[in-house]
Amino acid sequence: MCSHYQGIKERERYIKRFQVQPPADPGRIDVWPGYAASFIRRPKEADAGDEAVPDREALAGLFGLIPHWSADSKITKSTYNARSETVASKPSFRDAWKNAQHCIIPVEAFFEPDWRSGKAIATRIAGTNGAPLGIAGLWSSWKSPKDVVYSFTMLTINADGHALMCQFHKSVDEKRMVVILPPDSFDTWLRAKPQDSMDFMRQYPAERLTATAVLPAQQSLVG
Repeated sequence: MCSHYQGIKERERYIKRFQVQPPADPGRIDVWPGYAASFIRRPKEADAGDEAVPDREALAGLFGLIPHWSADSKITKSTYNARSETVASKPSFRDAWKNAQHCIIPVEAFFEPDWRSGKAIATRIAGTNGAPLGIAGLWSSWKSPKDVVYSFTMLTINADGHALMCQFHKSVDEKRMVVILPPDSFDTWLRAKPQDSMDFMRQYPAERLTATAVLPAQQSLVG
């Protein structure tokens, strides 16, 4: 389960990896549930055949999906991850899943606790090639008393047997990992129909990820 990640600070780096301009205000770089950050989706107008409409657009939204029926935004504290096994039935996520409201969350790295020593050690997980990662997610829009608020969640899968991600969280907890998309799957994920969504729920190769313990002096930099 991922509740903490690092966004992409440099605009040119964002554009190079995801081929889209980040929002004018991309939100926080050190991101926790309820914080504003950027996500990428396919514009609704893109299916109308207008060549002037780009294939991707980046928006700012809250980390933690707010379903349309929610009374307020506090629900983000518990909706930042969506389990692939139950996403189609959970009230918070089922509409976004049914409507294939797919998105990509751009990250430099994400953080998980390593409990193998008996205490939680924050660990930074990033791509071995140094490039940003694109995490598969779902987005939603919610009408607050003042305006429309966008939000998003990260999709997760079981990580049993994964050489890297099975190392995190307590031994009694189920091993989970976010769904990381290969770059050549970005557009196919954004275009995918509801019936094809599960095809993307796959473990990302362990050899393409690297994990580094966060030193005590760096704790303030990662929350």
